[in-house]
Amino acid sequence: MAIIKIFGIVAGSFFIFGLIGIMSGWFDRKLTARIQWRVGPPWWQNFADFIKLTGKETVIPEGANQFLFLAAPVAGIVAAVVTGAILISGSFFYPLKWDLIIIIYLLMIPSISIVIAGASSGNVLASVGAGRELKLFLSYELPFILALLVPVVKFGTTEVAEIVKLQHIYRINLGYLSGFIAFFVGIIAFMGKIGYVPFDVSEAETELAAGTIVEYSGLSLALFKLMKWILLSVGISFFVIYFMGGFSNPVVGILKYILVLILIVLIKNTNPRLRIDQILKFSWGWLTMFGLFAIVLAALGC
Repeated sequence: MAIIKIFGIVAGSFFIFGLIGIMSGWFDRKLTARIQWRVGPPWWQNFADFIKLTGKETVIPEGANQFLFLAAPVAGIVAAVVTGAILISGSFFYPLKWDLIIIIYLLMIPSISIVIAGASSGNVLASVGAGRELKLFLSYELPFILALLVPVVKFGTTEVAEIVKLQHIYRINLGYLSGFIAFFVGIIAFMGKIGYVPFDVSEAETELAAGTIVEYSGLSLALFKLMKWILLSVGISFFVIYFMGGFSNPVVGILKYILVLILIVLIKNTNPRLRIDQILKFSWGWLTMFGLFAIVLAALGC
């Protein structure tokens, strides 16, 4: 029975976050279009694009490591779905003690899968993209972890369910100065995880012709796109739970989700792409500094 329950939760996570992620991707495209004075795609466009890709042939390039090439998008999407399953389990079905460390590790896997995808394809541009993605991963991961440690320092526990409960007793993490700073540091670092501007150097269509995923087609490309959509919805849901008190009130929770999504899209559309050296300086400089500052404020109870 336990295995059936776990399978049901994972399958439900795939369906829920897949659907929410695809719609979030459409919202991103639509809002981006309106900012640029364009009409934008209809709501069903991402569904149509995904279905079209699944019906096309998956071409494996000559010289590629076939196993790693095909396994990379699967590993990324599984990690994102399992993260979503943990969020659903701990928030709705039963009081699961889900540790922050597990979430951090799982959220690393999609980025690593992109590096593996580029390195295993045998394409020069993809290899350059993989190198950039690896440097990007090393740059944003430190401030991302520092941002997530702020509530840990404040409440003295790494159990996310306990942190959510304490937010209901006191006030949401975003209501503290340390939590406010950590939230924005975390959001900016998370944009590196999903490859949004200004952190899209690993794909950089105008430079690398899609970079790490340049050799992907058909179902494998569809899975990579779905991974990004699911990661977007899972990441935003996690920030709502971890910094904004969660989804105890469904209507308010949905509004929180939309606000965070709008914030990410606005940052994406108001900043130019950074060079990899600029990203490293920014992440290890300003972002890390503000992350450490937030931890100090949390230790002081602010």
